Amino acid sequence: MKYFVFVILFFLSTCVDVQNTSPLLPSNEDSFLVDLSGNTLSPSSLSTPYVVVLGIAQDAGFPQIGCEKEQCKRYWQGEVGPRHASSIAIVDPSNQSTWIFDATPDIKYQLKALKQQVPSYSLEGVFLTHAHIGHYTGLMQLGHEAMGAKEVPVYAMPQMTSFLQNNGPWSQLVNYRNIILNGLQADRPTLLTSELSVTPFLVPHRDEYSETVGYKIQHGETSLLYIPDINKWEVWEKSIEEEILKVDYALLDGTFYDSSELPGRDMSEIPHPFIQESIQRFSKLGPTEKQKIIFTHFNHTNPLILDSPERDDVNSLGYRVAEEGLVLIL
Repeated sequence: MKYFVFVILFFLSTCVDVQNTSPLLPSNEDSFLVDLSGNTLSPSSLSTPYVVVLGIAQDAGFPQIGCEKEQCKRYWQGEVGPRHASSIAIVDPSNQSTWIFDATPDIKYQLKALKQQVPSYSLEGVFLTHAHIGHYTGLMQLGHEAMGAKEVPVYAMPQMTSFLQNNGPWSQLVNYRNIILNGLQADRPTLLTSELSVTPFLVPHRDEYSETVGYKIQHGETSLLYIPDINKWEVWEKSIEEEILKVDYALLDGTFYDSSELPGRDMSEIPHPFIQESIQRFSKLGPTEKQKIIFTHFNHTNPLILDSPERDDVNSLGYRVAEEGLVLIL
């Protein structure tokens, strides 16, 4: 018995007290919202619709399970906070409504952060991009065994809708009316208000269970492109450069920094545009267009997920790196 107690005490004494230093959930009630210049914003100062970044990590978040790399160790040693799976939200102060994009495994933290900033606002819907684990599995938190939500609108493409309807446990959410599925069609806008719309468009990705879409968010003359996942820019039927020219902001897939991040693994099995490839491709864009580009959806191995020389290099070339809490005014 003495030995058993000693083992427990030793285990407790060696556990690291990891502080949640992520800007998404500050330890106090201060705003986590920041503008493109890094200035803190108060929600009460924002009167027009805006997009806020709720997560910047690849599907499994940061740190990722089983990660023993140096930057993951920084988390376990309490030096840095977590980074949540990629998600954004539209916030409309005019009718006190919010919509989130993707139901990530971190949805409870993301909704808590949103509620902390705009406590009286209601969640009006969830837009899904595709059926990879970081983008829809958070729906389970709305279910019978968790939140027990009632009729949350979930917007999805046809294959994604069918997948949720016909496969458990997601079908239980439909049957219990925790969620109400709203069908989307590629290139067809969904009106959220008379001036605010969301338009899905197809992008090539590993579509094992559903199609994959990006979204264009439009408010009046201001628009934002959101593409957290795509195989490679060159295999898309559209020109990413032309799409960037049409919008004011472009939140783009930055999963991997370069091809050396996963030694021993065939990177062609998990295709994404490497940030170094994107920078090379976008090098002919003018400074104004480069400033529109904001990389997001970082793998735990990507040095851009934390402060790093690589992040500084990307910024010095005129591009931006997403942060949780970043506000983009529409």
